[in-house]
Amino acid sequence: MTDADHKIKSLKDKGGRIIGCFPLYPPLELFHSMGLTPVVLWGLRDFVKTSATADRHLQSYACSVARHLVEFVLSDQGRFLDGLFMYNACDTLRNLPEILNCGLGDNGRALPIFKTHIPMTPPKQTSAAGYLNARILALIMELEETYGVVFSPARFRHSVALYREARSLCKELEILVAKGSLSYGRFSQINHAGYFSTVEDHIKLLKKVLNEDSLSHTKTSPSAVPVIISGILPPPPGLIVALEDAGFRVAANDIASERRSYDYAPDTADNPCSYYADFYFNHFPCPTLLYSADKRIAMIKKLAADSGARGFVFIGEKFCEDEYFEIPHLERILKETGVAILPLEISIEDDANNKAYVTRLEAFHEMLRG
Repeated sequence: MTDADHKIKSLKDKGGRIIGCFPLYPPLELFHSMGLTPVVLWGLRDFVKTSATADRHLQSYACSVARHLVEFVLSDQGRFLDGLFMYNACDTLRNLPEILNCGLGDNGRALPIFKTHIPMTPPKQTSAAGYLNARILALIMELEETYGVVFSPARFRHSVALYREARSLCKELEILVAKGSLSYGRFSQINHAGYFSTVEDHIKLLKKVLNEDSLSHTKTSPSAVPVIISGILPPPPGLIVALEDAGFRVAANDIASERRSYDYAPDTADNPCSYYADFYFNHFPCPTLLYSADKRIAMIKKLAADSGARGFVFIGEKFCEDEYFEIPHLERILKETGVAILPLEISIEDDANNKAYVTRLEAFHEMLRG
């Protein structure tokens, strides 16, 4: 049994019905309020060591996120899941429900798969709130019918408050990282622990770490160079160690599974339709949310100015077109503001071999110090 299997089984042993969610910004509060335990199936490189099963269903030029996800669900690792949820984020992921459904059928398995569509039109161009409202209501009805549960505004309000607290605590930890008081590697590990735990347990863990690290802050090395790291996924653990060993301090992050996920949380609301209209349309800019693209450059420039970052390290997930489309323009804009950029492309085969990346990080550090 892998670590992921063990964690999901532990959640099921507590009486939870597990719904696997992808991409990164699912309606976690809604699932929680309806008695389901959401787990976020994103960045499974630590749990999935092969893609043999997935490669029979996906092209070899699909990103590691998609290949690991398909491998996890179709292999024995996904046997504890009680359902799947996904929305449209990119061309690869939006086609996975049908692929997974066929693959599960070939294995003699079946899972309810819930799909919704997030409107990708800019809110100023046309109002898509009515359409999104209809999709959220349809999702609630599907969940009620499938699992025999009933939506409750009071429970939804309680779930919203819990996820707001968890996101707020993540931002507090991020501040410690920016100050050099907490290793970015430890922060990333703690943040992603919430993907395979209940929100209540994640809050306990976050508070525990905050209390520990608030007692004894370590001083940042005078030679540490402040940088922003960006990408759809954080660097692999070995590369995070190399990043900090090279003399960088992560002054801010623009990682999709980190800052982009916990930065914004709407006010407590009883109405899930208005809540998710606010949640999605005012979300931290992300290339997977196309309508937020116009705000993205300004947000990155603000991150650089506020953090004092001298460099921008882009962790590129190979074949992730959404991320790569904006990099040439972003590089030009950052250079105009005096921020150097280092793009690193990580493929599914590179997790265990980071020597070339270490050399490039060390050279980038020397350049910025000079």
